[in-house]
Amino acid sequence: GHDLPGRPDLADLLEELNQVQGLSRIRFLTSHPKDMSQRLIEAVARLPKVCEHISLPVQAGDDEILKAMRRGYTVEQYRELVHRVRKTIPGVALSTDVIVGFPGETEEQFQHTFELLRELRFDQVHVAAYSPRPGTIAARKLRDDVPHQEKMRRLKVLEKLQEQIAAEINSRLLGQEVEVLVEGRRGGRWYGRTRTNKLVFFDHETDLLGQLVQVRIEHASAWSLQGRLCDKIDTS
Repeated sequence: GHDLPGRPDLADLLEELNQVQGLSRIRFLTSHPKDMSQRLIEAVARLPKVCEHISLPVQAGDDEILKAMRRGYTVEQYRELVHRVRKTIPGVALSTDVIVGFPGETEEQFQHTFELLRELRFDQVHVAAYSPRPGTIAARKLRDDVPHQEKMRRLKVLEKLQEQIAAEINSRLLGQEVEVLVEGRRGGRWYGRTRTNKLVFFDHETDLLGQLVQVRIEHASAWSLQGRLCDKIDTS
């Protein structure tokens, strides 16, 4: 929208969407860290319909690898951004993306990524092994020199770490009531998402598709929550 009068940005769009009648939730999927302005952070914190969940793909926890990826920020700048988001938005859930085995990534550089994830403790981490993509600068100029087996080892190490962290974070919700937007049925049970993008399963006989309900959490794992329906939410 920067070519429009007044150069509106995503924060302005969220402001307008928050005024739409009949719209209960607003969630945007992801933001490049360089685009996550303080104004946008404050809009998420202030606007009641905007969900407290933000995805900030870090991709790597080593400055040399970030430079090779042309990400445009350092580890310290990313760390400071995460701290600002958490300070401004109480109860925010953060997710991130990581690539392991980027060309030239050493074991020491991989350990920097491991330590960053252990320090920042994200709610979700999506880990992928690097593979050349036609047309990208990395594919044209960088040699894919990390063996596939080593990429898979690094991927599994990060996934194991994140499983432990996510289980600990989700266990804090035990006994709490959470708002769930019901998305469908799976395995004979209703499922939906909290405002912080947690997957919740529960049982109920009537059709609740598309409704907001309150669920008391009775079981938590790294990947999902299970609970008991408390009450539907009146959004009229």
